Amino acid sequence: MKRALLAMSFFTGCLLLWQAIFSAKIWSPVLVPSPIAVGEYFVTASRDGTLFNAAAVTLRRLLVGYFAGLFLGLPLGLLTARFKIFEDTFGLLALGFQTLPSVCWAPLALLWFGQTEGAMLFVVIMGTVWSVLIATDNGVHAVPPIYIRAARTMGSRGLHTWIKVILPASFPFIVSGMKQGWAFAWRSLMAAEIYVTILTGKGLGFLLHYGREFHAMDQVIGIILVIILIGLLADKILFSPCEKFLHRRWGTAKQ
Repeated sequence: MKRALLAMSFFTGCLLLWQAIFSAKIWSPVLVPSPIAVGEYFVTASRDGTLFNAAAVTLRRLLVGYFAGLFLGLPLGLLTARFKIFEDTFGLLALGFQTLPSVCWAPLALLWFGQTEGAMLFVVIMGTVWSVLIATDNGVHAVPPIYIRAARTMGSRGLHTWIKVILPASFPFIVSGMKQGWAFAWRSLMAAEIYVTILTGKGLGFLLHYGREFHAMDQVIGIILVIILIGLLADKILFSPCEKFLHRRWGTAKQ
């Protein structure tokens, strides 16, 4: 309860500071709209369905691309952690691609797939798979060696050690990597929706780009707040509880 009140006080203070900056007229209202103007945009966009439709389109693309990235990244990460040849090939490739900004995939996706949903999916997968691969590899290597030695002392070998010891012990780190992959998927999708305009659905990135083009800063700030809110909800509802449970389960929780 105390933490909730502290958080509410902090965000209320941020809101009051925003209003004070607007009232001081340091910048033009076109550049820095008031909280009331942003709130009015939320009401209008919610009533006509624009905001909810865009959020639904974006979340659909995000989930499809994210789970496709997990489907590729998790097994590749395990193979990279297990076999030296994968570490020297896919591991190095992942490190290189991880440093590449997500927006760099958008022109390539346009040339390969055109103005299609495939272009969106490609950008999201490329933004997800490499971070998940690296996190999975690091998670496996973070397993204390004493666990493996103890398992081998009791007769565990090969695949049995991986399934019964290494994988369960690395789950907390893998989930952290999945959360990181979710963040990269978000960034990749926003880059794709800004640069790739398709008729099958206009997502939050399109609304963000549309607001910038027409200097509708209330819309730009409103969409940014929606993106932040969805990210926070995903973390608090899905990833954080799972991380805490796994860390408690395996005795790696911070005291």
